[in-house]
Amino acid sequence: MAEITASLVKELREKTGAGMMDCKKALGETAGDVEAAIDWLRKKGLAAAAKKAGRVAAEGLVGVAAAGTKGVAVEVNAETDFVARNEQFQGFVNAVATVALAAGSDIEAIKVAACPGSDKNVADQLTALIATIGENMNLRRAVRLEVANGVVASYVHSSIAPGLGKIGCLVALESTGDQARLTELGKQIAMHVAAANPQFLDPSVVDTAALDREKAVLTEQAQASGKPAAVIEKMVEGRIRKYYEEVCLTEQVFVIDQENKISKVLENVGKEIGAPVKLVGFARFALGEGIEKEEKDFAAEVAAQLGR
Repeated sequence: MAEITASLVKELREKTGAGMMDCKKALGETAGDVEAAIDWLRKKGLAAAAKKAGRVAAEGLVGVAAAGTKGVAVEVNAETDFVARNEQFQGFVNAVATVALAAGSDIEAIKVAACPGSDKNVADQLTALIATIGENMNLRRAVRLEVANGVVASYVHSSIAPGLGKIGCLVALESTGDQARLTELGKQIAMHVAAANPQFLDPSVVDTAALDREKAVLTEQAQASGKPAAVIEKMVEGRIRKYYEEVCLTEQVFVIDQENKISKVLENVGKEIGAPVKLVGFARFALGEGIEKEEKDFAAEVAAQLGR
């Protein structure tokens, strides 16, 4: 068997962009034949995937799945919106959501789990999909909400297929009351979350740093009025309440009735079904949020390709 030298591995990496260990394995499988190793990597989808790994993937799909007391949201990114309409890609996102229902929010645990409908794990199935479709893709994040009694409801905004779209939301409600009514309420609140984009569940969990920053700004604004300190304190208190109404889900006015706060809606439904209803969690995934997208000058790009 030919010796697998560092220089051979380096040569193969430069030609394929594949990882060092994959290159070493490919050379071992092909007795050190670089061209045969390139073909081996291509067949495994590793060369194609590696070449695309550096490209920005900010499109794709958010997938949600809910089953009784559990619900998940996942985000799988691709380079273009076109891929979101690919049935293979949609099937993969649905499969990832199914896996996350059992595996939870840990991306690494999801990656090593068996992929439904495939003989591969999730990570290997993604690699194969990258090679097949020809775009960089990334399993970016996942979250699972769970309650002991009650429901986890879901909603997808801009849905292009069941459970798949641009914005996915989950709402977890604890209650021993009627499950059908809870599910209905949960979906309505999930729709509210999609529209209002709350940052926190309730005032008790508002980030201290965020609150301190807001207080500092509001205090300086109030001091500019020249009013006495006691009056300024009251002004700041009132503005902090307004801040809570903007960022806390329980304090926001329900988009469905445009009248009651979410906290009051929960209280009213609790009376209706004869059991308290507690909102214990929510999640909102908007596709590509937080990903720095590459801004391209199309005219310059075409000119560069023409050698001008």
